[in-house]
Amino acid sequence: MTSAIGAGVPAPGRPADLFWAFSWLSLQGFGGVLAVVQRELVERRRWLTNAQFVEDWAVAQVLPGPNVCNLALMFGDRHFGWRGAAAALGGLLAFPLLLLLLLGTLYAQHADHPAMAGALRGMGAVAAGLIAGTGLKLLAGLRSHALGLPLAAGASAAAFAGAVVLRWPLAAIVLVLGGSTCLLTAMYLRRRPPP
Repeated sequence: MTSAIGAGVPAPGRPADLFWAFSWLSLQGFGGVLAVVQRELVERRRWLTNAQFVEDWAVAQVLPGPNVCNLALMFGDRHFGWRGAAAALGGLLAFPLLLLLLLGTLYAQHADHPAMAGALRGMGAVAAGLIAGTGLKLLAGLRSHALGLPLAAGASAAAFAGAVVLRWPLAAIVLVLGGSTCLLTAMYLRRRPPP
């Protein structure tokens, strides 16, 4: 995994920066935060390159638990140890929890109103579009993948087909396809001459 530290990219100056950064991105993440996390950490704050984000997200995706929480813990720990991990995870969870409690109370009182149902359906469509758009952005990172673009794109297409067309369980896709791709990448990296 490529480290963001010392790689010539900006870094958070203190744990509080992580708390506020992850608070800000979590408050924007309705229906999924992948698109927001990528935009905040890569495009806006430049704490990660796109390739580093793809690597970190892949690790966060295969670990048990919510992937964005895994990413916050890894990123925070990388910069400030346990204090950074706690700050990033705390920022990610604190304000959304308060907002969730407030919205849950309001929803319980107005769940039958047509405007409420329409709002939820509209947010679902926006969330799907954000995830699709971020997926297309992340594809650009495959150009520099160790497997090369054709094999990396083939693995991506196979994962998409397995999840969307064949409706395989996510665990099977991660274990079988993800595991074999990890092994193949490791073999390619061993054969690659040192820079």
